[in-house]
Amino acid sequence: MFKKEYIIDCKDHLLGRLASTIAKELLMGQRVVAVRCEDINISGSLYRNKLKYQQFLRLRTNTNPQKGPFHLRDPSKILWRCVRGMLPHKTPKGKIALKKLKVFVGMPSPYDKKKKYVLPSALRALRLQKHRRYCRVGTLSSRVGWSHDKLVQKNEKIRKTNNKKFYKKKVQQLNLQKELKKEAINLINPEQRQV
Repeated sequence: MFKKEYIIDCKDHLLGRLASTIAKELLMGQRVVAVRCEDINISGSLYRNKLKYQQFLRLRTNTNPQKGPFHLRDPSKILWRCVRGMLPHKTPKGKIALKKLKVFVGMPSPYDKKKKYVLPSALRALRLQKHRRYCRVGTLSSRVGWSHDKLVQKNEKIRKTNNKKFYKKKVQQLNLQKELKKEAINLINPEQRQV
């Protein structure tokens, strides 16, 4: 039936296709966690997407700009807003569905050790032609006012080096366990020793 929560690694996914798939899962009642939102791709060049976002930034309420629309610059919030636009978020069903979505920049601690999923229907490598231009949401966000891109990339490098160390240690322990099992079998059955 339903898993407790799907953790989706958003790296190299196209924004719209990813958001539509997440929205469908949320409407069915599934909990979804999206990590590494800064590495989502948008089709089209960075220049073109920046112009489109600056046009969005000019939208405001004429009487009181504090009433909206709110221009979110964080990559995780850009994905969140895109998913919200694909949900009936003003109805009770849509509100419940939207509460089941969590979005993160980078990979925070409880999710970096859990199994993550990839959506083949939304991968840029499978859906966008090779000669087409694309840009990263983190780069676009940093051009329109988000100032944490370098910090997130630095933390990501640290996380990857720590994971490599952990994996090497794990492989060494598994190899040691295999050798110990072989030795235990040889001690139990001396006539079956390997020469």
